[in-house]
Amino acid sequence: MIPRYTRPEMGRIWSDRNKFQQWLEVELAASEALAELGVVPAAAARLLREHAGFDAARIEEIESEVKHDVIAFTTAVAETMARAGHAEASRWLHYGLTSNDVVDTAQALVLQQASAILLGDLEALRTVLQRRAREFQHTVEIGRTHGVHAEPITFGLKLAIWYEEAGRNLARLRAAAEDLRVGKTSGAVGTFAHIGPDVEERICARLHLKPAAVASQVIQRDRHAAFVAALALVAALCEKIALEVRHLQRTEVREAEEHFARGQKGSSAMPHKRNPVTSEQICGLARVVRANAQAAFENVALWHERDISHSSVERVILPDSSILADYLLDRTTRLVDTLLVYPERMRRNLEMTRGLVFSGQLLLDLAASGMLREEAYRIVQAHAMRAWEEEGDFRAAIEADPQIRAAMTPEQLAESFSLDRQLRNVDRIFERVFGK
Repeated sequence: MIPRYTRPEMGRIWSDRNKFQQWLEVELAASEALAELGVVPAAAARLLREHAGFDAARIEEIESEVKHDVIAFTTAVAETMARAGHAEASRWLHYGLTSNDVVDTAQALVLQQASAILLGDLEALRTVLQRRAREFQHTVEIGRTHGVHAEPITFGLKLAIWYEEAGRNLARLRAAAEDLRVGKTSGAVGTFAHIGPDVEERICARLHLKPAAVASQVIQRDRHAAFVAALALVAALCEKIALEVRHLQRTEVREAEEHFARGQKGSSAMPHKRNPVTSEQICGLARVVRANAQAAFENVALWHERDISHSSVERVILPDSSILADYLLDRTTRLVDTLLVYPERMRRNLEMTRGLVFSGQLLLDLAASGMLREEAYRIVQAHAMRAWEEEGDFRAAIEADPQIRAAMTPEQLAESFSLDRQLRNVDRIFERVFGK
């Protein structure tokens, strides 16, 4: 049985407790950086590090009265200092900072934590895709364009395409995460009116962040939009894989299907059903991440140096997109890892049109033998349409045509219908993708 998604890490990262913990880390880093420069007493910074804490329920209680989350937080932290007997040191908490100095910088820390999990998820998916691509490197399957039989491929090539795309997603997500690895403490409008850039550099260094070169009251939201867009592309890959599985699992195709566990049931009314429910779920949830990307783009334009129209949106789209991407990658990795593949059915489907899928190679070979391309196309298409409409044997009809027999030898015709010839470059493609 495929286990349910049970990983708690991403949910914990986006919890209120972790958010407040990162706020506290920013506050403490600021106090310590200011202490190094002699602005804050060193003893106060030390006492804040040793005794500052918070209770999430108390923060919520205070916020219900003051209607401001950061004030509720600093008040709750000051209370912990008072209970520890160090109320005097708490006056240096949040010194020189505005709320968003803390919120945006701490959010960068949260996003780094989330990104680390998501990058690991993508690596895990690539590992499974590579293993299964190698497994089916030479498993022959009919390629389809517009849903219609085209020319032969191998099932491994599908998986290699997904692997390569996962690599591009990995690079995009890594770049987006790096763009978000910035903090700011430049104040209410970004002018460093109260503490200088040197302090910001020290604070960010303590938090393993880079200082934003320039900011308003907020870190600019194109960075966040790029991150959610990268997650939308990750979700799109998951959907791409799942949609292909759904098509391959159709009764008329039956070339691959989701793992069906012992005791699993597909329908309350039809006992025979084996439905691609995981794939359908993946396709559905990918739409949510894509929709969130639109909201992230709309967060880029704010009034002047800041309004809070983006803030409420981010409280939804950043945790939801991260959690959904984590879930989708987990489900897609399990889907590929346990996918049931039927090579014999693939071969039967390829052969059902009795050579029709070699029409393109035959056309080229007739032209190479000296026949005008237009004439060759007319002859091949006529046989192809007849075979299509009457479900006849295309290859037999070609071999019996006197014009074709006059242009090509039986050995040359056999080469026109050769699978090995069609797929002779598969290993070269795999070397391109995976290396030798």
